Amino acid sequence: MRSFKIMVLVAAMLTMAAASAVAGPTYDRVMQNKVIRAGITNQGIPFGFINDSNEWVGFDMDMAKEIAKRLGCKLEPTVVNNNTRISFLQTDPPKVDMVLSNMTHKRIRDEKIDFSITYFFDGQKFLAPKGKVTDPKQFANMKIGSMQGTTSIINVENYLKKLGNPNPKVIGYEGEVAMFEALRSGRVQAISTDSTLLLGYAAKVPGKYELVGDFISDEPYGIGLPQDDSAWRDAVNFAVQDIWKDGTYKTIYNKWFGPDSDYPFPLTEKIEMWP
Repeated sequence: MRSFKIMVLVAAMLTMAAASAVAGPTYDRVMQNKVIRAGITNQGIPFGFINDSNEWVGFDMDMAKEIAKRLGCKLEPTVVNNNTRISFLQTDPPKVDMVLSNMTHKRIRDEKIDFSITYFFDGQKFLAPKGKVTDPKQFANMKIGSMQGTTSIINVENYLKKLGNPNPKVIGYEGEVAMFEALRSGRVQAISTDSTLLLGYAAKVPGKYELVGDFISDEPYGIGLPQDDSAWRDAVNFAVQDIWKDGTYKTIYNKWFGPDSDYPFPLTEKIEMWP
């Protein structure tokens, strides 16, 4: 009889452990504390940046606030950059619960962290001084700036090799500010990363720079999440879908990328919706 009770107790403990594993530590902590720690860039105009009023704003900031609101939580933003946005999700415990930092969902990144469904659709282009580049083939023999720790720099190198330069001159910069300053100072002749980021920095000096050529890659942005917490991933996905469903997404999108915004960029895709 005693052994039977022990077996029942062990089975109950295993069931509880399994349930806890399904829920996951991030989901449990967020639901208990009602606080979401979100990693967001402060240099990625117009996704996350410091405006002229010294306020931390942007599309990603607004989306993070809305996700927190839908989950009944307070938002605590944390600054991340291209070198920390993944590592902050990998620490034990993670330093942040989610990352919205114009991060393309790539298979190689999915080996390290999890991602939400795509919440923004972009592509990579080149930005050059207005009128200086009439044919994208000219980029092959130019010095190009891009971003350290991103797929952008890999895409640029591969693209320039396809144009015929086996040893392209591509310089990686730690952040968007440094990359754009390299272009303004003439240290590079063009820069390349996601087109919306290029639009954001070009808008700081209207009429001086322009996007050149077609997209050289597709860049579907996902919200970075700690690995193997399906309950938390579902909660974020459901929140994003609800934000789209009731029209809030388009309100936020038009604020930053609509035809009357400083960074007009037409919305051409739809967020994946589950019945």
